[in-house]
This record gives sequence, C-alpha cells and structure tokens, in this order.
Amino acid sequence: MDAKKRILATLVGFVVFFLLGYLFYGFLLMGFYAENSGAATNVMRAETDMVWWALILGNLFQAYFLVYVFGKWANITTFGSGFSAGLIIGLILGFAFNLSMYGTMNISNLTASLVDPFVSGVMMGITGGVIGWVLGRK
Repeated sequence: MDAKKRILATLVGFVVFFLLGYLFYGFLLMGFYAENSGAATNVMRAETDMVWWALILGNLFQAYFLVYVFGKWANITTFGSGFSAGLIIGLILGFAFNLSMYGTMNISNLTASLVDPFVSGVMMGITGGVIGWVLGRK
C-alpha cells in the first residue's frame, strides 16, 4: 500500500468519523448522554468552548489506526470487511475504555458506559467500511 492511498484513506476516514461523531454525540444521542451523566459536574464543554484542534487530531489518529491495521496486518480492501473489522475493534476498545472510565471516574453512569461501546462500534464500523473501500480502490 502506497503512502498516497494511506493518506487518502486516513483523510476520508477522518471526515466520516468526525461527521458520525457529530451526528451521534452532538445530535441523536445528546439527550441520552446528558440524562446518563455521572456525579461529575461541568464535564461536557459547550460547543463554543470545544478544543477543536484536539478533537480533530483525535479523529485523525482513530482513522489512521484503522488504516494502519487494515493495510499493515489485515489486508482489508472492501467495505464489508472494513465494516466488520471496524465494528469489532470499536466494540472492544469501547468496552475497554468505557468500563475503565466507569471504574475510575464519575463522568457517566453504568447505562451510558454500556451503551457507548455500541455507538463506538457502529461509528468505527462505518468508518472502517469506508476506509476498506478506499484501500481497495485501484
């Protein structure tokens, strides 16, 4: 896999992941997460207070993680295989992260900690599908 294809797949994956994050966390499930927050206060930043460079870099790193795994180890080059791999990776990392945070912080309750890995799984699945498709293009 050449550098041009890795860069393109990372950028496309970043855009998809970023838009899905806005759709799920900033629109569809905003109320759910607000209702299932933990005892910690002032945890969520207002949109005007977000640290955009950090959010952008975080999404870029997540997209590149999938590009690296798919291209270096898994040889994933289709939407379907990328979706399946992204879904599994998103679920595993989602449960690992959310349960660790639930065990150590008061950011969210158990309900949100058990739902969020499925949101992560779907987001990583769709992003992984698109990345797989880009990596498989001739």
